[in-house]
Amino acid sequence: MHQIEVSNFSIDVIRKSIKNMHLSVYPPTGRVRIAAPLNVDDEAVKLFAISKLAWIKKNQRKFEMQDRQTPRVFEQRESHYFEGKRYLLRVIEQNAPPRVEIKTKTYIDLFIRPNATVEQRQNCINEWYRKQLKNKIPQLIEKWESIIGVSVSDWGVKQMKTKWGTCNIEQKRIWINLELAKKPYNCLEYIIVHEMTHLIERHHNENFLAHLEKYLPKWKLYKEELNRLPVSHGEWEY
Repeated sequence: MHQIEVSNFSIDVIRKSIKNMHLSVYPPTGRVRIAAPLNVDDEAVKLFAISKLAWIKKNQRKFEMQDRQTPRVFEQRESHYFEGKRYLLRVIEQNAPPRVEIKTKTYIDLFIRPNATVEQRQNCINEWYRKQLKNKIPQLIEKWESIIGVSVSDWGVKQMKTKWGTCNIEQKRIWINLELAKKPYNCLEYIIVHEMTHLIERHHNENFLAHLEKYLPKWKLYKEELNRLPVSHGEWEY
């Protein structure tokens, strides 16, 4: 991958075994990337970028307006998200094993030992998020294995800084970003379908998009929904 400059924009260029050029603008910073066929030179890429400047600016403005979450410190009435909904954190100190509960439409209750550090509070919340995802993912994989006609050998949940999900095609293993616990269910399903589609087509080319369109016709809406939701300070790619 290398960069080109077009009208004061720095654009990442990556070459792939594809037929046409694909332009993407990534949240949260509006980073621009063009995937180009192997036989297309930089001048052709620049001309393509120039023809799309209005679209690039429109999407970058959209990301500039998007809510940003400042680093969490896990204190009383701090905002936290689960399944796309905003909750206020209620910290309840007690001498018992830590746990997290949601009993109302307003609060996430964090039961934690007195004098617990920010890191300990974060770990408790994250483990709860992980448990929620692990309760949902198996049924989604089972559902889409029969629809797509592929088999997932293994899957896991982990914190990732730049991707919502990944797929190891050779080992048929997918990883899902822990952050998706904070997003709506249909966004989680979209990422799982996206990664499972890689078991049919490795690259993000026309064939991949055709499969995605076939299996999940509203995938663009779900992708837009991910873009609209509050994000952390990583650069997300999917």
